[in-house]
Amino acid sequence: MEEVTSKQQNREASKKPQTEAQAHGYDPNKYERPSVTVDVVMMSVRQKDLQVLLVKRRSWPYEGMWAIPGGFVNMDESLEDAAKRELQEETNVENVYLEQLYTFGDPGRDPRTRVITVVYFALLDSERLHVKAASDAADVRWFSVYNLPPLAFDHAKILDYALSRLRGKLEYTTIAFSLLPEQFTLRELQHVYEIILNKEMDKRNFRKKILATGILEDTGERKMEGTHRPARLYRFNPAAEHKL
Repeated sequence: MEEVTSKQQNREASKKPQTEAQAHGYDPNKYERPSVTVDVVMMSVRQKDLQVLLVKRRSWPYEGMWAIPGGFVNMDESLEDAAKRELQEETNVENVYLEQLYTFGDPGRDPRTRVITVVYFALLDSERLHVKAASDAADVRWFSVYNLPPLAFDHAKILDYALSRLRGKLEYTTIAFSLLPEQFTLRELQHVYEIILNKEMDKRNFRKKILATGILEDTGERKMEGTHRPARLYRFNPAAEHKL
């Protein structure tokens, strides 16, 4: 009796539409479906320079060329989950905060097929990372954003955009503080701004402007910087973030 019931249930199931979309008369094959990838731009201040983490591609297309870490999105995962997975698979980097930056979808940007990529961005202290080439990359290395090797796909365009957005964010966000230790001097903070903007800034004007925001807390401690008198150590005050 159980076998008969099971067969009846299977026959009934086979009569039902396979998906809710088909039940409403929607044909998923009516439109072409482009592939979707995620790319992760990771930047850090290293060796008095603004650097980006790149991987060397292991396979076609652009085999042997340097590229931004990334890959295809699986059908059962979110964009952010895909970005974190690809980052781990190619660079062994985990547990970093990612911010969605922009979407690039020019036809022909990928010789394999029509590919739209969603770019994520992370700005962080490289000393906290243990970077190494993982399963999907032949090598992984930090490069100066001002002296990049030839890049695969449209990744040079993506990095140009990321740098432009980063510079813009200095004016109205606290993004620069993610590149500093918990306590820092005003000189160290100015140095981060100068590296990102790729230009020198007037010391007096910079300090006047940043102190006027109230976003810094004086820790009461000091730090030696060269032969000068000890410099004040500050820390970021999250309660004043809205003042930028």
